[in-house]
Amino acid sequence: MQERHDAPLAPLTTFRLGGPAARLITAVTDDEVVAAVREADETGTPLLVIGGGSNLVISDKGFDGTALRIATTGFHLDGTRLELAAGENWSDAVARTVEAGLAGIECMAGIPGSAGATPIQNVGAYGQEVSSTITEVVAYDRRVGEVVTVPNADCAFSYRHSRFKEDPTRYVVLRVRFELEDAGGMSAPLKYPETARALGVEAGDRVPAAVARETVLRLRAGKGMVLDASDHDTWSAGSFFTNPILTAAEHTAFMARVADRLGADVAPPAFPAGDGLIKTSAAWLIDKAGFTKGYGSGPARISTKHTLALTNRGQATTEDLLALAREVRDGVHEAFGVTLVNEPVTVGVSL
Repeated sequence: MQERHDAPLAPLTTFRLGGPAARLITAVTDDEVVAAVREADETGTPLLVIGGGSNLVISDKGFDGTALRIATTGFHLDGTRLELAAGENWSDAVARTVEAGLAGIECMAGIPGSAGATPIQNVGAYGQEVSSTITEVVAYDRRVGEVVTVPNADCAFSYRHSRFKEDPTRYVVLRVRFELEDAGGMSAPLKYPETARALGVEAGDRVPAAVARETVLRLRAGKGMVLDASDHDTWSAGSFFTNPILTAAEHTAFMARVADRLGADVAPPAFPAGDGLIKTSAAWLIDKAGFTKGYGSGPARISTKHTLALTNRGQATTEDLLALAREVRDGVHEAFGVTLVNEPVTVGVSL
């Protein structure tokens, strides 16, 4: 277990933003993770857990406590059952499952970050979410001081949410277990229209899993959603805002605002979200509110490739980023009456 003091945190995040931690511990085994968490809890020291750093917005002042970087490794495949250590690189793990001829997570290729973060956010993309393949999450429960195994049914998964996100100071994920599908090297049925169109097939069809993965990587790269140190469009947290989920009444009011602003013949994206709820597109809202690709004149701007990504152009501060995020959030609310919610976790700051 490595320990540093007054350690920079910006290099550990995909935004490359944030001040230093009073103390940074890098843990390479589950036992080291548990020991570091227990020490922080016993001494009353604030604790910040860092995986791949792809979903963090850290204050320019940094973190006055212990930052715990989880760098554990472990990829264990037994038939269709997969177990990943929390520190495993998610995108690399997806590639290895595709190489093994398994389906279920191939359309989540290229998502930055570590495996341990995936159940927290219920990570998903291009028609797949990890909640559909996760069987169990092994975590350290800080409330009871024990390692626990949480089955899928008890994870309370929903859109970009889980019990782990609901109670962020309680659990530290150690391992994630999945049940994948052996479809003879074919993908799971494609659910996302953009992916199907790019492949020239219909929604519900299967294609070779490797082809599905490569197509998703190409689509993501075109939106600046595959990490590239030389491309400032990827100095981001991916999608900064979640897609709003509206009640029927809220959707009716929203549609009235759309008609007033854009015309009665304009139909914004709408997807059933269960229990009479309707999900619409944050990217569409941002664009139609006037925040187009590349918007901004300072060191933090909207990506030139995707309106949903806020980016550090190289010299930004966290406050620069937050100012842009607030401008976009408030502009969308003024235009359409919908309040966008940030997807990344904020540390020492808030919108």
